[in-house]
Amino acid sequence: MTLKQTIQEQLKTAMRSKDEITLSTLRLLHAKIKDEEIAKRKRDAGLSDEEITAVIARQIKQRKDSIEQFTRGGRADLAEREQKELAVLQAFMPAQIGEEEIRAIAREVIAGGASGFGEVMGAVMQKVKGRAEGGVVKKIVEEIV
Repeated sequence: MTLKQTIQEQLKTAMRSKDEITLSTLRLLHAKIKDEEIAKRKRDAGLSDEEITAVIARQIKQRKDSIEQFTRGGRADLAEREQKELAVLQAFMPAQIGEEEIRAIAREVIAGGASGFGEVMGAVMQKVKGRAEGGVVKKIVEEIV
């Protein structure tokens, strides 16, 4: 079953169980996936699981930014809702890798001939695609380079 099919099945389950937060989050995610399909002119073929994971990652980043803003603004109620939506979205992401594994990948990339920060960062992000957040990778690459 593809990731898109899994999302659609979860959407149906959320409708049946009347889980409002999950339902609204998955509806929005489904709409974002459709928007991406239209933008990439893949309406008939559909997006690959990797492309859908990128859409989900962008949604997760949005939720984290919103949580930070709402917390700073003293809106705990909105931050809590965003936190619940974040949990729904994270269920569709692949398992995240640890910092030590990212360090090992960065060292491997440097040993392979990459030298500057941008070159190392780009190569590491290609290898960890979807399994690590960019901020964590950036911090580690800055330490090593």
